Amino acid sequence: MKDKNISGNLFDLKILNRLFVFCKPYMGVFYALIFLTLSLSILQPIRPFITQIIIDDYVSLNDIEGLRKMIILLFGLLILNAIVMYFHTYLSGWLGQNIIKDIRIKLFSHLQNFKLQFFDKTPIGRIVTRNVSDIETIADIFGQGIAAIIGDVLQLFGIVFLMFYINWKLTLISLATLPFLFLTTYIFKEKVKRSFNNVRNAVASLNSYVQEHIIGMNIVQIFGNEKKEYERFQKINETHLKANLKAVLYYSIYFPVMELFTSIGLGLLIWYGSNQLFTEEVTLGVLVAFIMYLQLFFRPIRAIADRFNTLQMGVVSSKRIFDLLDRKERISSNEKLYDVQLKGDVEFKDVWFAYNNDDYILKNISFKINPGESVGFVGATGSGKTSIINLINRFYDFQKGKILVDGNDIKDYNLASLRNNLGLVSQDVFLFSDTIYNNITLFNDSIKEDEVWNAIKKVGAEKFINKLPRKLKFDVKERGISLSVGQRQLISCIRIMLYDPKIILLDEATSSVDSESEMMIQNAISEILKNRTSIVVAHRLSTIKEVDKIVVLDSGGIKEIGSHKDLLKRNGFYNKLYEMQYKNIAY
Repeated sequence: MKDKNISGNLFDLKILNRLFVFCKPYMGVFYALIFLTLSLSILQPIRPFITQIIIDDYVSLNDIEGLRKMIILLFGLLILNAIVMYFHTYLSGWLGQNIIKDIRIKLFSHLQNFKLQFFDKTPIGRIVTRNVSDIETIADIFGQGIAAIIGDVLQLFGIVFLMFYINWKLTLISLATLPFLFLTTYIFKEKVKRSFNNVRNAVASLNSYVQEHIIGMNIVQIFGNEKKEYERFQKINETHLKANLKAVLYYSIYFPVMELFTSIGLGLLIWYGSNQLFTEEVTLGVLVAFIMYLQLFFRPIRAIADRFNTLQMGVVSSKRIFDLLDRKERISSNEKLYDVQLKGDVEFKDVWFAYNNDDYILKNISFKINPGESVGFVGATGSGKTSIINLINRFYDFQKGKILVDGNDIKDYNLASLRNNLGLVSQDVFLFSDTIYNNITLFNDSIKEDEVWNAIKKVGAEKFINKLPRKLKFDVKERGISLSVGQRQLISCIRIMLYDPKIILLDEATSSVDSESEMMIQNAISEILKNRTSIVVAHRLSTIKEVDKIVVLDSGGIKEIGSHKDLLKRNGFYNKLYEMQYKNIAY
């Protein structure tokens, strides 16, 4: 998923219509926001008009009583304007935040069902940017985008209408700089649009780099690569800085230029208006009102370019998010077989599988595992052992052949229902930054603590848990870093015992642990394998001696199938692997 310099059409109706779908649950607030926007566009231009009336009809005539009433009216309008502005600001922000909450939930839910292949080729930092930064930008469409632009445009029309209604000559003089102002605003909008695109891409690159290198900090440090990675980070950070500074440069040019045009317009108004005042062609109230109108007019003009860019970036971010929501990366989930209890029969029939195009990892694989049977898979690195596990879990879909579970095509099962019957203990167990208890139950509130302790006792991990500070309430920290590899494996075994799946998948579960931990894990595994179908991927051949049969893989194909003793007697491929691993050991 590469970032592109998407400009996006400012008024892309397709994107705006899709955003509007998320607005539907909050239509009451949306209509209230429209009403408040219209109210502001009326309330703000009317103040100078009332000020003109006060000066010309009451101040100039020394009408103290009438002046008092008009001051009260003006003060009341100011209070009403402040109240309307408060609710407009709050509701626009409330609407934006609720919509991005819904979009973020939808996007995260969508991502959870993606094939692992998507995450293999997509930097996590970019996915995080989509789910956090880009979605935050969408909130501005409602807070500082559409509603604010509509309000500004309506206010401008109201101001111009009243100015022409009062004195068309003063209006033309006041707005003489308007063409230059619009040209400047357009140039600014286009420049900032491109710079904001660069900023978004720089943020995504920065997030990807930081996330990846914090996770892999041990590798950076152990190879003494801190200086090189620091230099690389400096370059990425420099790109991010330059992208932001370019946007800052455009703002620093635009606002002074806008201020200059505003001042020129005001100067022309005072010059021409004063001459008309001396010749009594206009009143003092009209001149004061025009000065107020001009300030009101240029204020939204100055902001409108920024609002257009806010809307532009919101549309660009929306396009990126909708592109992600439209991706067909999901593993298909069939409702044909739903809420099933499997017996544990697994069969591969002429299965071909590739992670990338036609670069097949598994080639014409066929084998059958009966319910309750234990099967080991051995072979050199890259022979396809873990791929077998991944296909049974449906982390990936195969290209050719069939996989049958209890005699049914694996693709006919509801995905959640299938995985409820599978238990995985991988080589590198992932734990969430939370308590032991929550990592065992996976935040399932329906599971009671007694059930957890029962599972702990069954796998023989009671002593290990009781040694931990706060026991089940012990915080394992991020990725379980406060526990050893073996302890994380035990947590995984407890979890499987608790959820009681019918098929157990062990992916080199003891290859990275010490001898003492291996013994504890082996005892735990022996307990969870009872009366269950088990598929064991092993690097150490000693761990699969007792399985019912062994499947020997080489370069993606099956070389041999048989029991440990039978395969040794054949003096074939398995025997060579065994001798290579144990050539110095007397049997």
